[in-house]
Amino acid sequence: MQSLGIVATEFGPDGFLPEEPTEKAEFLHGYGLQAVGGFLPVVLADPDHDPLPEVDTFIDACLASGAGVVVLAASTGADGYDARPVLDELQWKTLLSNLDRIADHAESRGVVAAIHPHMGTLVENADDVQRIIDGSHVGLCIDTGHLAAAGADPVAITLANLDRVKHVHLKDVDAAAAAKVVSGEVTFADAVAGGMWQVLGEGDVDIRAMIAALRAHGYEGWWVLEQDVMFKDGAPAGEGPVADVRSCLAFVQEALA
Repeated sequence: MQSLGIVATEFGPDGFLPEEPTEKAEFLHGYGLQAVGGFLPVVLADPDHDPLPEVDTFIDACLASGAGVVVLAASTGADGYDARPVLDELQWKTLLSNLDRIADHAESRGVVAAIHPHMGTLVENADDVQRIIDGSHVGLCIDTGHLAAAGADPVAITLANLDRVKHVHLKDVDAAAAAKVVSGEVTFADAVAGGMWQVLGEGDVDIRAMIAALRAHGYEGWWVLEQDVMFKDGAPAGEGPVADVRSCLAFVQEALA
């Protein structure tokens, strides 16, 4: 990351960075990188579960490491992202209430909480996002890939909700591969392993239009580059994903120029 000129990173999966927050910050500082925050799947729709304690622990880690963004995902409570339940009205009311509580609490502690539409979670597609928009005041983390993969138009959603966008994950997708996940023909994990996520600019999402819309509105947050990959046979040959990251970074730099 340092050699490519990347200036910051989200926390990544468990084990990617040191667990202890100050060690995390010192580790990143040693490479000239800043901590952004990270992805936090949390159960939000269960009336008998209070998500605030685990969110507070995550906020502690953000503050101790100099990060400022809590990227929330509405977890189903099950492992993986291959299936999700249909919520009843009480569960939706609970989810929306918890999002507002978390957003307000995060703001009181000096960080931003934003809900991340993600395939296989309770907030996935355009209808789910609209329900969030109408029923809560939490900010949005626009993930171009996950929204497009779920059949939504991330640019249209962004244009309609510019003031709600607090964080951005730039991600490109092979729409045909994603459609097989939505139809149930292929599991989410198998689609990822098969290359569903593309190098920025090479998939079916209009990343340039997304960037232009937010910049025109004065967006000053992070642009997080994402391309999830899975290696079936151990470590990749040669540069592996580094070449893809270099291409993604060059694409975004050109779009921002």
